This record gives sequence, structure tokens and C-alpha cells, in this order.
Amino acid sequence: MRVRMELFAEIRRDARVEGVSIRGLAKRYGVGRDTVRQALADPLPPARKTPVRSSPRLGPFKAAIDAMLIEDTTAPRKQRHTARRVLARLIEEHGAQELSYSTVRDYVRIRRAQIDVEAGRRVEVFIPQEHAPGAEAEVDFGEVWVVLDGVKTKCHLFVFRLSHSGKAVHRVYPTQAQEAFLEGHIEAFQVLGGIPTRHIRYDNLTSAVTAVVFGQGRQRLENDRWVLFRSHYGFDPFYCQPGIAGAHEKGGVEGEVGWFRRNRLTPMPVADSLDELNDRIRDWEGQDEHRRINDRIRTIGQDFATERPLLNPLPAEGFDPGLVLTPRVDRSSMITVRMVKYSVPARFIGRKVRVSLRASELVVFEGRTVIARHRRVVAKHGQSVQLDHYLEVLKTKPGALPGSTALARARASGAFTAAHEAFWAASRRVNGDADGTRELIDVLLLHRSMDATDIQAGITAALSVGAVSADVVAVEARRHAANTTPGSGDGSGSDRHPRAHDELKVHRVVSLTQRRLMDPAAVIAGLPPDTRPLPSINAYDELLAKRTDHPTGSGPVPKENIS
Repeated sequence: MRVRMELFAEIRRDARVEGVSIRGLAKRYGVGRDTVRQALADPLPPARKTPVRSSPRLGPFKAAIDAMLIEDTTAPRKQRHTARRVLARLIEEHGAQELSYSTVRDYVRIRRAQIDVEAGRRVEVFIPQEHAPGAEAEVDFGEVWVVLDGVKTKCHLFVFRLSHSGKAVHRVYPTQAQEAFLEGHIEAFQVLGGIPTRHIRYDNLTSAVTAVVFGQGRQRLENDRWVLFRSHYGFDPFYCQPGIAGAHEKGGVEGEVGWFRRNRLTPMPVADSLDELNDRIRDWEGQDEHRRINDRIRTIGQDFATERPLLNPLPAEGFDPGLVLTPRVDRSSMITVRMVKYSVPARFIGRKVRVSLRASELVVFEGRTVIARHRRVVAKHGQSVQLDHYLEVLKTKPGALPGSTALARARASGAFTAAHEAFWAASRRVNGDADGTRELIDVLLLHRSMDATDIQAGITAALSVGAVSADVVAVEARRHAANTTPGSGDGSGSDRHPRAHDELKVHRVVSLTQRRLMDPAAVIAGLPPDTRPLPSINAYDELLAKRTDHPTGSGPVPKENIS
């Protein structure tokens, strides 16, 4: 078209400037005189005619195809003919062996739209929308696969998107049950710093909607806990139409789910836990603020900066998003929640406890006191066992510790360190298996009131002086904590100069008996020389030689009668 337009411009210029005739212009440019006349009449070349391609093989079957498509106008949506099914019927019923799929597909695509219009069916038209700042948001879930701790796991991506700026909050949960639905909202409200003023758009999720009331517009029967949640945060829901039509009513979040999954979660992310993955997602969301949606002039972050002050403020009190359950503790000090077992302190065996089942964790309460907290287990029939919950029982049954599931889990998680192993081995060598294990349990009990780093330093210091006593570990751990600021291991938090700590003469607590039992060579190699004089019993000999006179005048007491 551009070459033809330049040709028309040159013809018009020569006719205007040089006054060349039509015959001369046709001869100069090697075109027909009709083309010259077109150029002189209009600077815009006429559009090229698209030849109408004939389909001689399809012609005899067009009536049959039209009949199938007309039949589809009254058929259920999921039982209408596809182009492949049309071709299959033409082959079976009309012997159309020479027809290709592409020929039938192109005809069905054009003819179906024409028949829908002729039948008076509504044609779907998408109308662009404008969303006021801070007024609306959209929520949706999408499936994602994650390599979680080495296992390919199906998870669920929660997305909350502000309609005006496109600012979105994404979180991956092991489930899309109501606890994840509510927790995702709370996380989004905190990240955004407010709540939309008008409404939030939703599918008819079972986490919010109990039933769709057909024939009454967008009225829904809502879940009681969902009603309590939205009343607490003060926002209104907008429920989209059921089916594919409803997806178009919240196309922004539908597109965001797909974009984030393709650009951030492809290939499948690898993480040790969902907490680690969600931390990565927070970083990605910060990067996305510099992104522009489609042809917008401003970035997401710039639009969100305008929108954020217009959001409603968050309520002063929080909301527990967990599902409240009251299971009974069994004889193994375990509770069963959603076919998964979790340990609780052994003192609660036989009692009912209150459980808050959340999207990523499970919290166990006695009244308002938290007595156990576990990361939520995704796999069915799994277990989450904490060694701390069995320490009081193990102190009376120390022989049960080596083969216990709780110890195996603690070793696997890294909570039971090499320092604990070394202390246990030394304690059993000195004190015997039972008493040595009890000393270890006393050390493990210190974790309830002291930092793990301090206790590990205390174990190391105790072993270095040959003491395998929990009391010595506690003293050394407190000494380490006193000389160390939180987050620092060099004692720089003290008011003394950092190098001054090297000059301090630290007096360690030493058990000589235990040191000799652990390593007899330490008596010679490790202990300071004894410079004290040898003991003498001369003072006691003077008692034997002393003579006293008795009032009765009797002589000295015979030596054999002195006792």
C-alpha cells in the first residue's frame, strides 16, 4: 500500500507541475490510464479486492452444517457442536471423506455467529469500565504447583487486586478453604493499609456463599462466619453471575492470576516451605509496582500512591481467621485435625482443647493461653510432633527417649543439635543411661525460658570443663546471655570495650569427679598442680601421749581404755 501511495503522489505531482497528459503519465510510470485517472481523482489508492475463495468440496454440505448450528441455538451450552464434532457427523452421516478440519472450522466460526444473530440471541459485548480510586477490589483463587520440600505439591494462589491501580497482593496457601480465604483478606488489608470503600467482587465461593438464590438478582445465602468477618472489617461484597459470565465481571483479577502464574511461578518454584515462598512473593510485589498495565501512562505504584489515602481505615481489633475446633487429646498426647495428628503438652491428655486451624498454621489454646503451635501439615494422615510436649513424661520414662518419634522429628528439623547429642553421650557415660538422659531432659527444659543460642553455648562451655550437669549448662548459658546483646555474639552490647572481654578471667564451674570419670588423663593434663603440703596427724598423736590427773587421785588412764 505504501509503494502504491508513493506512485499516486508522483503521478499527481507530475500532472500538477509539468502538466503531463494522462497518456504521457501512463507511459512514464508503466501503468494503465485507468490507474492514472484514479491517482488524479483521489490521493488514497483504492483498497485491494480480496478474492472470494470458493469451497467446492464444502458446498454440498453447507446445508447440513447450518442445520446442526441452528439446532445448537436451543441446546444446552455444554452439549453444542464443536467444529470437530460437525466434521465427524458429516463423515458418518454424509460420507464427507474429503473434507478437511480447517475448512469446516473456518466455516463454522463465521456461520455460527451469523445464525446466532438471525436467531435473535444476545451477542456478548464487553464495555470498558472506569473504577474510582479506593472504591473497588476483586478477589480470586488460582491453582499452582510448587516443589515443596522436594515434593511436587498442589497449592492455591490467593489474589486480592485493587480495581483502580491494579495493585495486587498474592499469597500461596495449602488450601482454599475458608481459613485461607479469610487469612488472605487480612494479609491484603494490612499490606494495602486499608479497605475498599464501595465493594469487593467475588465468585460464588463456598467460603462465603452457602447458596445462590436464583431469580432474585445477586442475592445470596452467606456463611455466618463470612458475614461476621465482613461486618468486622466494614465492607460490602459484590457477587458475580454464576459461570463464565461472572468471570468477565471481574476480569482484572482473572487476568492477574494468569499473569502472575506465568511470569512469577513458571517454572514451578522450589521452596522448603510456603513461608519461604511467600517471602519471595512479597519481594516480587515490590518489583511489580514499577510495572505498567497495558497502555497506562502511570505505573502501578504511582496509581496506588494516589489510591491508598482514599481507602477506609483498618479496625483497631484483629480477627482470628482460623476455624475453631475442640478435639480431644488422645493417650499419645495428640489431637487429630483434618486427618492430621498434632502433638500437645502431655498434661492435657484426655481433655478437650480449643484449636484455631489457620491456612498456614495450627494454634492450640487453653483458655486464652497458647499451649502449642504447629505449621499446618498438607499431606493427609501426616504428623507434627514436638519433643518439648513430652519432656515431663520422658523424665519419668527416660528409656523411651532414644526410639521416640518426637526425638526423630527434632533431629530432622535441626532442633536437636550436635551439641545436644554430645552432651547426651557424655552424660550417659558419666551418670548412666537413665540418669544421664534425665540430665539431658533438664537441659531441654531450659529451652522454655532461654534462647537456643545461649543454651548451645552453655553446653559447649560445660563440656569443655568436663561438667555434664544441667545446672552447669544453665549457669554458662546465663553467662553467655549476659555478655551478648540480642542479635550479636561478640559481647559488643556490654558497656566494656569489646577487647576487654578477652582480658576477663572467667571462673568456670568445674566438677572434678565428673571430669575424672569422663577422662582420667585430664587429672594430669588439664588440672593445675597441687602445691599444698601433705596432711599431718601429729596433732592427733598429742592426744594419745597427754597425761591428766583425776580428782580421785588415780593414776594415768591405761592406753587400752582410751576410746
